Amino acid sequence: MLPKIIDLFSGCGGLTLGFEKAGFDIVAGIELMQAACQTITYNLDYRYGRSQTHICGDIRDIDPQVFREKTENENCIVIGGPPCQAYSIAGRAKLRSLGEDRIITRDSRGYLYQDFLRFVYELNASAVVMENVPESTNFGGTNIPEVVCESLEEHGFNACWTILNAADFGVPQIRERVFVMGVRSDLGIEIKLPVPTHFSEEGYQPANQKRLNSFSKLKHFIIPNSTQDAVSPWVTVGEAFSDLPVLFPSSDSKYRLVKLNEELDYKCGPQNAYQRKMRNWYGMESLCSSANAFRNTRRDFPIFEKMKQGDNYINASKIADDLFETEAKVVGYKPGSPEYIKLRKKMVPVYDRDKFERKWVKLSENRPSHTLVAHLSKDTYSHIHPVEPRGISVREAARIQSFPDDFFFDCSMSDAFEQIGNAVPPLLSLAVANSVAEAFKENLK
Repeated sequence: MLPKIIDLFSGCGGLTLGFEKAGFDIVAGIELMQAACQTITYNLDYRYGRSQTHICGDIRDIDPQVFREKTENENCIVIGGPPCQAYSIAGRAKLRSLGEDRIITRDSRGYLYQDFLRFVYELNASAVVMENVPESTNFGGTNIPEVVCESLEEHGFNACWTILNAADFGVPQIRERVFVMGVRSDLGIEIKLPVPTHFSEEGYQPANQKRLNSFSKLKHFIIPNSTQDAVSPWVTVGEAFSDLPVLFPSSDSKYRLVKLNEELDYKCGPQNAYQRKMRNWYGMESLCSSANAFRNTRRDFPIFEKMKQGDNYINASKIADDLFETEAKVVGYKPGSPEYIKLRKKMVPVYDRDKFERKWVKLSENRPSHTLVAHLSKDTYSHIHPVEPRGISVREAARIQSFPDDFFFDCSMSDAFEQIGNAVPPLLSLAVANSVAEAFKENLK
């Protein structure tokens, strides 16, 4: 029997979902955010008629012994992704904006990996899987994955860390993440890194994949497996979206706020292997699509419509200027007049064009998406639909992250976007979980 899973910093359940799919029993967990805890509880527990397994609370205030009964004193595996805000570029920038004295190493969230390890040690876990952003390799000059591995080694674990790209495992998104994996040395088990199933036809290498050799001098870093034996090209945005409902065909379409629990018919049957996976994750094919809500950014719909796939904010700004000038001439407003200035404010976005080049990006159908982030909870300009003149919907964000279509978001649109942006893609999690499962199954033979 596989060890039971203790799930920390669970978010809405991306990492958890992969381990569940790999055959592990998720018996307990902790999540601070109420909305995220509600999402994971619905999909992990209520779906099966079980009582709630996850505690909604601050891990710093919780004694690991509360989970002892859940594991029935058996060995467990502790998984989770401590908050990344202290490490991420966006998080650092936000901290700096609050004052010169707000340096990253004073952000307490950067040390929550210590509480993660506290649970590992006090529960005498058999193994550990920890996920985070690549920027965690330089937290004020400290390489957090290496520090975690050193601590695990001091406590009797064989440990390593690596950087995996979600696109290499069938996720339609270029998303690089650090994974730390450790197993108690007395068990005689070796956990191998997952083998990529997908590759870039263009030979594209994300930023951190180019840095792998620079990490090789570190004791615990392992270069990930090559994609040379992968048989499938990276999944594209077009392949992820093509069967989903049409929501807003033109910029003059009538906007309708769709509730997240409202189901719409698919545009067509599944068109490829990825869509079949998303529809059949739980063993029965989804017949409808939920969470088709998108933001009512009415000013920008005409701009989105004229943007080409791959266009960014600079392109969008020029389009907005042209639309404004045309409208000003039509209504007869003279340059510099109060009416002219008022119309410009109404039609042209105000973001700094020198600083926000990637503030807006229109997705390309023939490529994977760039990385989704939690800022989607504020706006979705970073991920504009490739065909329809709007930001992506909650379901489309979920598809980009590889959340299955039967995964429900019982929360607000903003909360759903934040949860999805913060999550580990379930297909990436599944690849890691399968490697862990294979190691323990091999040991049972």
